[in-house]
Amino acid sequence: MIIELGHLAVITALVLAMIGIVVPVIGIKKQKAVWIEIGRQAVTLNFFLLTLGMAAMIYAYVTQDYSVKYVAATSNSKLPIFYKIAGLWGGHEGSLLLWAWILSAYCALAVWIHWKTQPVVIPYLIAMESLILSGFLLLILFLSNPFERLLSAPPDGRDLNPLLQDPAMVGHPPMLYMGYVGLSIPFCFAMAALFSGRLGEEWIKVTQRWTLLAWISLTTGILMGGYWAYYELGWGGYWGWDPVENAAFMPWLVATAFLHSVMVQETRKMFKVWNLFLIILAFSLSLIGTFLVRSGVLSSVHSFATDPGRGLFILSFLAFMLILSFGTLIFRSNKLKSNIEMDSMVSRESVFLFNNLFFLVAMITVFIGTLYPLLTEALKFKKVSVGPPYYNAVFMPIALGLIFLMGVGPYIPWRKASFESLKKQFLFPLIFAGAGMILFAIVGIRDLYALSGLTVVSFVLASIVLDFKRISSFLAKQRKITALQGFYTSFRQNPRRVAGIITHIGVLIMVVGIIFSTIYQTEKVVILKPGEEVVLKSYRIKLIRLYEVEGPNWQAQEGSFQVYQGDALITRLYPQKRLYPVSQTPTTETALHQIYMGHLFLTIPEVAPDGSWARVRALFNPLILWVWYGGGVMVFGGLLNIFRPKRKEVYAAHSTEASLPEGVPGIPQLSSKRMTQE
Repeated sequence: MIIELGHLAVITALVLAMIGIVVPVIGIKKQKAVWIEIGRQAVTLNFFLLTLGMAAMIYAYVTQDYSVKYVAATSNSKLPIFYKIAGLWGGHEGSLLLWAWILSAYCALAVWIHWKTQPVVIPYLIAMESLILSGFLLLILFLSNPFERLLSAPPDGRDLNPLLQDPAMVGHPPMLYMGYVGLSIPFCFAMAALFSGRLGEEWIKVTQRWTLLAWISLTTGILMGGYWAYYELGWGGYWGWDPVENAAFMPWLVATAFLHSVMVQETRKMFKVWNLFLIILAFSLSLIGTFLVRSGVLSSVHSFATDPGRGLFILSFLAFMLILSFGTLIFRSNKLKSNIEMDSMVSRESVFLFNNLFFLVAMITVFIGTLYPLLTEALKFKKVSVGPPYYNAVFMPIALGLIFLMGVGPYIPWRKASFESLKKQFLFPLIFAGAGMILFAIVGIRDLYALSGLTVVSFVLASIVLDFKRISSFLAKQRKITALQGFYTSFRQNPRRVAGIITHIGVLIMVVGIIFSTIYQTEKVVILKPGEEVVLKSYRIKLIRLYEVEGPNWQAQEGSFQVYQGDALITRLYPQKRLYPVSQTPTTETALHQIYMGHLFLTIPEVAPDGSWARVRALFNPLILWVWYGGGVMVFGGLLNIFRPKRKEVYAAHSTEASLPEGVPGIPQLSSKRMTQE
């Protein structure tokens, strides 16, 4: 009965979503506020109805109701409770329901927050969000129904995919969906601006925090997925260029470009077309990612669907949204022309322009690498695969260019930079980077990508430190305070910029971790019998014995290893080769030991049935934890940006006409007691 109630709630939500498309348009045409109010109520009710649908499905999992076809396919009585609940998004149908529920939550929240402050564009926002929600609910109810019953309920479920039975996978998909769906809010505000003709900077300011929230969610989801693949799939690295990883990475790249590009429109009233194009593209790539993952066209551990009918529906819906959004942008392009032109190619505006181009080229690189194998197979050519060698050769130089621009963009003046200001800001970072390159080469780092990457990181780090030093010194002199107090004051007067720099520092930490863990990874694969050992770097890894162990829903052969450095025992490791009897799926469980900021990584991909030998894969990944630590700093910087305090007027008490000397771009130029918005 409860599952039917949830099904009915989702059907009702579809009806209300379709009403939400129509009634705001009627309200706009007839200038009747009551119609728009109906649209708002429909959006609110949809959230509660889809919450009821989600609750019904979770209840079916918790009570082990295997008469529900989807529950029987993705759960099992022996699963721990949190994996039972995670089974909801462990397959195609449930993951789409989760997507729709998050979409309804975002939509309801946005409408209620901006109802009074954005009365002109809210009707368009309601209509666009309802249109997107209708598309997903049609797919759920007619092609991917998680509420479908079985005529004869099995005694037990077929089990959740063992690869997904991991704590990271409990939070990874919802976090990614929050990022994917979160981009719908700035997308719909952009479309509302295009439909209403309000094409100024207002929609940018309204959506900035929404975009940051989506970006943080995507970043966190990607990091969690990368860590899961690292230790659960036994990849041994932070990233495998898996097609579905790429599907999440592409909208992240474009959303990051958008977050940088909007600063130009806010400050210089430029890049209007760029910003609309970027946010439309970012959300479109989220839909493309849905098509790639949910249609079954990809071969990946993340792919769930195999029904071409679903893929055709998603592709048709995607084509409709692309035509609608980009068509509207083209139609309105004549109203987006700016009378403000770029004064110089040596300016902050030009750096952000190159930043946009680099991000787009990076996205296109990943897009081609992901879809090229599908295209060749569809055209009946031979089956090909695109792996790390392609991405390392094509993507890495682009990434280095982006990191370099990160060290230039925030510190070069707007409009036009003089030779003296460039010299003052970048001479020391260039010298520091050059000296660092020589030092890195002397200590033995000769790989081209490693040397180039560390040199660029040195340049960016020096630019950040020098800029903070100048800002702090200036404020200290103006207010007769210490340099440390000056640094704190600089944060209070411009928290958004400082939060951005913290995010950039996180990127630098991550880049260093990527360089060392990728290029200087050491690996050995050997066959060992109990009592034998393998030497990896300065460590001896000795297999003591192999034995059987059993978990709540799995059986395993476990290896007991002792790790020595010299004659000193430093740790014991217990990797496993598991088998999940219900699904007859084998998995490889990794054993990790942290060494400084790196990992000793151990797996046993193959074990003799009698336990007489094991194939052992041992890796040493230096500084790999910096990848996730850097990601954590990036997320912290994003959160600081969302919850930043209001800027403080820090000069009013000291000067009636204060201005910074050219070459200190960290604080906006002042022309009165009040500080102008950067």
